[in-house]
Amino acid sequence: MSIAAAPEAPVRGIRGYFRNPWRRPRFLQATTIGYLLWSLLPVIIAVIFSFNAGRSRASWQGFGLRWWTADPTDSILHDAEIRAAMLQTFKLSILTVIIAVPLGTLFAIGIDRWHGRPARAANFTMLLSFVVPEIILGVSLYILFTSLFKNFIPLGTNAQLLGLIAYQVSYPVIIVRARLLSIGPEYEEAAMDLGGTPNQAIRRVLLPLLTPAIFASVALVFADTVDDFVTVQALSAGSTSQTLAMKIYSAARASPTPEVNAAATVMLISTLLVIAGGVLFYKRFSKGQELGGATDFAQL
Repeated sequence: MSIAAAPEAPVRGIRGYFRNPWRRPRFLQATTIGYLLWSLLPVIIAVIFSFNAGRSRASWQGFGLRWWTADPTDSILHDAEIRAAMLQTFKLSILTVIIAVPLGTLFAIGIDRWHGRPARAANFTMLLSFVVPEIILGVSLYILFTSLFKNFIPLGTNAQLLGLIAYQVSYPVIIVRARLLSIGPEYEEAAMDLGGTPNQAIRRVLLPLLTPAIFASVALVFADTVDDFVTVQALSAGSTSQTLAMKIYSAARASPTPEVNAAATVMLISTLLVIAGGVLFYKRFSKGQELGGATDFAQL
């Protein structure tokens, strides 16, 4: 006759906590919360001090809109240099999105549907621009525009735009390719079996399926272009082509006022609005679709 062994009594205290494989991951939770606080608190403090009534960026002197609209010379509404930098920033960001996202989408379709050594070389070129440090790309573009293209494309807005497109086009390529890998060529083949031309299959079948990834690319490219500093600084041609990132960097090295905080807050709000719009459109157009790898990248 066998006798069943009595269950082992649970060990309490610290030893019991670490021996329990189903314990709550308190260390990971604390690490995550600490990282978020370390990352977000400086941003929140900078935004709060943009509404400081005084000139200090360290001592709170009351709530006010002096650095937004009230000050006749130093507010972002009345400072001509800040307004010009803001206009340059959003002009470059919008134009980069308009050009880089469609170009990256076509590039992704081409290298996904095209096989062989040329396709692998194109894919390598795209990945190279994605992983190369931006400082190297910025210096390389500066040498290119000041030596080879100096008589055709001088430094300034046009050079900045071309440099940003060259750097940002890899983002839509990667996101759209991730979506293409989850779709496969079956939908296009079915459309052509039903009498559609290859162009109609791409325009009416493939592009609607790629819409969520395209909107995710728009949000990511815009957000990354608004705060770009290295490329626009390397290809700048003086005050006429300065962006907000350049103005904030220059002011931070002197004796800045909370106007710098207000300018940075404008960048932050515009980026968050575009990202929020991209997320809403992404959810709207991806409803009911199996998204595969594009979901993970777009949620990031």
